Amino acid sequence: MTHIADALTRAGFPADTPSTRLAGLTNVNHLVERAGEQFVLRIPGAGTSEYINRTTEEVAARSAAAAGVNAEVVFFDASDGLMVTRFVAGAATMNAERFKDLDAVARAGRAFRELHTTASPFATDFDLFGMIDEYKRLLAEKGATLPDGYEALQVTAEATRAALQTSNRPTVPSHCDPLCENFLDTGERMYVIDYEYSGNNDPMWDLGDLSVEGGFGPEQDAALLRAYFGGEPPANEVGRMVAYKAMCDLLWTLWGVIQHVNNNPADDFWAYAVGRFERCAALMSSPEYSVHLSRVSET
Repeated sequence: MTHIADALTRAGFPADTPSTRLAGLTNVNHLVERAGEQFVLRIPGAGTSEYINRTTEEVAARSAAAAGVNAEVVFFDASDGLMVTRFVAGAATMNAERFKDLDAVARAGRAFRELHTTASPFATDFDLFGMIDEYKRLLAEKGATLPDGYEALQVTAEATRAALQTSNRPTVPSHCDPLCENFLDTGERMYVIDYEYSGNNDPMWDLGDLSVEGGFGPEQDAALLRAYFGGEPPANEVGRMVAYKAMCDLLWTLWGVIQHVNNNPADDFWAYAVGRFERCAALMSSPEYSVHLSRVSET
């Protein structure tokens, strides 16, 4: 892993610039102070370039920053992902508990709207169904066992896929990995950071994914949609969001099983996969789901 002094020098800071370690899941982040200004230096985690395209990440990060949604990108080395962004002063890192505040949910909805409507197109696409097919292919090769009930759910999953694909929705620049912790809230404005997995996508994926990751209830979903659309959302858009809530859990179910069969020691990935699948199955089997799905193709 890159040493902090080397990283500082590459990013244009003196090697002895004061820094403070910040939280981070796969990368190492430091708060850097210089001449009265504060920055975040991100040192990419070991091995992350094997599955993250840093060139396309830079395009997305700069595009989102130009749209006023991401923190300002001051430096980016696409050879490995070393990055410096301007520190967002006075912002709280979001979590599921903080997203119980409906005003915060609304700020997230407006941030998504800005990203989707004003950012320049990203350099890659987020291919949901291509990813699902590839994960299923890998699992078949490994002879992996899927959670109980997975095959029985395929009829509804295929109906969801058909409804989403045949309605031919244009894609827009999307975050695609909206974990709660990727949101910074100043109380007046919400920033969305970390564009490692971003791509051009159906905009309702971002809303559905945030709803899943934040454990949103009906009131939160309604606040998110109203803020995004500036009023009551169209029924077909609500249907798409609900469909993506299900497909998000289905995608990460397969990803979790892959981690399990690969003996990834970082977590109990079988329990993770089963939990995601059970939530997906509960949504897809609910009476409301078929109603939402029927509205996806409405105009």
